[in-house]
Amino acid sequence: MKYLLIFIITSIFLLTGCNNKEKKDNSNVARADNISSNNSSNYHTSSLSTTTPKEEVISAFSTPVNYPEETDRQTNMTLCCDTLNGTVVKAHTEFSFCDTVGQATPEKGYKEADIFDLDGNIQTGYGGGKCQVSTTLYNAVLAVPTLVVTERHPHTREVYYVEEGKDACISYGGADFKFRNDNDFDVKIYSVNNYNTIDVSIAKISY
Repeated sequence: MKYLLIFIITSIFLLTGCNNKEKKDNSNVARADNISSNNSSNYHTSSLSTTTPKEEVISAFSTPVNYPEETDRQTNMTLCCDTLNGTVVKAHTEFSFCDTVGQATPEKGYKEADIFDLDGNIQTGYGGGKCQVSTTLYNAVLAVPTLVVTERHPHTREVYYVEEGKDACISYGGADFKFRNDNDFDVKIYSVNNYNTIDVSIAKISY
C-alpha cells in the first residue's frame, strides 16, 4: 500500500510538469509569432517610397559658339555651365548668377580669355566666356513671364552670340544677372556647353 501511494504521487507530479512545459512552449511560440508579425509590419512601413518630384521644361534657349577652337574660352564656359547646372530656384526667391557661379579664379580651373573692359576694349581675364552662359540663361528667363528679371546689364559693345539688347553681362563683385521666381512652384536650371552651342533650359518642379 505504501509503494502504491508513492507511485500515484509520482505520476501526478510528472503529469503536472509536462502540462506546465507544454503551456510554456505554447507561450513561447505565441511570443515568437508576435515578434515576427511586428517585424513584418515594420518592414512594410519603412519600405514605403516617397513621391518623386516631376519636372516639366517650360523654357529653353541656345546661343552659338562661333569660335569653338578657343580652348580656354571653352574651358571657362564648361566650368560655368557645370556649376550652374541643376540649380533650384525656390518659389518666391531671387536668383543671383554671381552668387551661384562664384568668382572665376585659376584655382577653380578658369583660364584667361577675351573680355570687354568698361570702355568696350577687348582684354584678357579669367573667366572670359561666362557672359555667354549668363546671356543664354537671360533669354531663357525672358520666355517665362512669371520669372521677373530684377538686374541685368548690357555689354559695353555688341556681342556676336545674341541680338543687340538681349545680352546679360556679369562681373563678379560688379554687374550681376538676377531674376525672381514669382511662381508658386520651384524651378530648376539646366545648362551645358555642347562645344558648338551653349544650351540652357528651365524646368518646373511639381511635388
